[in-house]
Amino acid sequence: MHTLTLKNQSFFRPASRPTSPAPGLPSRPDSGIGFERTAHPLNRLSLSTFRRASPAPTPTAIPALPTLVQDGSYLEMLNLKLSEAVSKAFVQPSGPATANELVCGKRPVPAGRGRALGALITSELQATRENPHLYRAILRCLHRPLSVLLSNLSAHLLPLLSSSAFLTPAAPMPQMPNPNPTQLHALALAGIAGELLETFDDLRLGLEVDVRGEGLKMIRDSLVSVVSRVIDPLMGGIKAELMHLIVALENPISITAGPLKILAGTKPSTIQHPSIVALQSMMPIYARALIRYTQWTTSQATLASLLISLLWRGLVALANRPYQSVSPPGSPGLNSAVVKGQRQSASMSPPATPPSVRFAIKLPPSRPPSPPSVQVPSTASADARALYDLLSLLPRPVAASQLAHEAVDEAFDGLKGVAALLEAEQTNAFAKGGQTELERLTADLPTLIALPIVLRGYCPTFRTVAEMLGISEDEYRKGCLLGFSRAEECAAAVGQRVLAVLTNEPHTLANVIVTKWLEVDVATADD
Repeated sequence: MHTLTLKNQSFFRPASRPTSPAPGLPSRPDSGIGFERTAHPLNRLSLSTFRRASPAPTPTAIPALPTLVQDGSYLEMLNLKLSEAVSKAFVQPSGPATANELVCGKRPVPAGRGRALGALITSELQATRENPHLYRAILRCLHRPLSVLLSNLSAHLLPLLSSSAFLTPAAPMPQMPNPNPTQLHALALAGIAGELLETFDDLRLGLEVDVRGEGLKMIRDSLVSVVSRVIDPLMGGIKAELMHLIVALENPISITAGPLKILAGTKPSTIQHPSIVALQSMMPIYARALIRYTQWTTSQATLASLLISLLWRGLVALANRPYQSVSPPGSPGLNSAVVKGQRQSASMSPPATPPSVRFAIKLPPSRPPSPPSVQVPSTASADARALYDLLSLLPRPVAASQLAHEAVDEAFDGLKGVAALLEAEQTNAFAKGGQTELERLTADLPTLIALPIVLRGYCPTFRTVAEMLGISEDEYRKGCLLGFSRAEECAAAVGQRVLAVLTNEPHTLANVIVTKWLEVDVATADD
């Protein structure tokens, strides 16, 4: 009994400290796995002898973006970032200000603010391309900050657009070639919308209506409206000034001086049309202004519409300009005969005004007087080429706007074609060429533009197209010559009526050529 008590004495004795485990020998990797560290995989234990012990990573790593989407923190942070970017878009720039850019003590917003906001939107959307649910959530998240942006743009634009200084002057002038402070501020605000619309174009946002409210078409339309409210009045002022000068090209120069004296050895000097002279001084100023107004992609359609309107008005004015024969100086014998006849006619009737020789400065007897210069008005073909060169100074739509770019190129080709056709009329090339030459000259021209020039060149008794139709000139132009598309629609009907009139006239060679040419054009218009 005593022996049993001694053997079991340590069993009932409380332990004063934990017993240190005895150092064990390295065991095999497959021993004791399922008892002490069952939470770790087998392959992690097998590598413990080759590297230092490190905290084991989480068994299943969760991507950051889906986790943030589940608890809503990502969209909240994105809302804050977008709101901050919208606020920064209207922050006043630092640095000294010039006197010609301040409005109510504020400077215009510098360029690039809308592009910075667009870069933020682009980065967030491109990072979620593979997650359609998150992508649509970001689109819905854009509505609120962009609506705030539109409200701020409207609030800043309203006092500027309603100010009388916004259209003073309506178009740039040599005295004021640059925008005034009010126009600068309005253009800066339009730049925010225009730069943001470029991001919309790159990401193809707001191009269609989404019934679920995820699309941004209403936001896009509002941004386009902001740009239009600013640049349309400014471009309208330039258009009005250019239209006034181009329409005046229809009236040829009238020389009211005495009888024209063409002497041997004299070189005639050409008098340019007053409209061409005015355009030469104003076109560089207008070109710089239009480059500033149309620097954004959304304004390319407005630029194309302006150019097409100007080119069409030029075509109508030059095509309906009355023919003015200008004969170059002939041979010396012919010149002497002309001068002799003019002297005889001058002796029969005294001149209405005293000759200019009376008022000429007396020169020394050793220096003979210079012959008087002959002034010749510019021809319609020369004015057409000059107008083409001047309008080419204006900016054209970018190649990205394919439809607008092609339409403008076709209009410029038409102006170049009318210059060649007018030159053929001036040099009497119609009498030398036949129907094939006429078709070549009118290939790039609308039928209603080429028709009056062809009738003047071929028909001995010229009548206007309006007279052949039996209507007034004003009614004909308002009904058929409003633009390229309207002229194309009316080409078949007008051509058939003119053909009916020509068939009742004597069948001369010129009449036959015009009739065959017009039949081909009418058949093409019907197709």
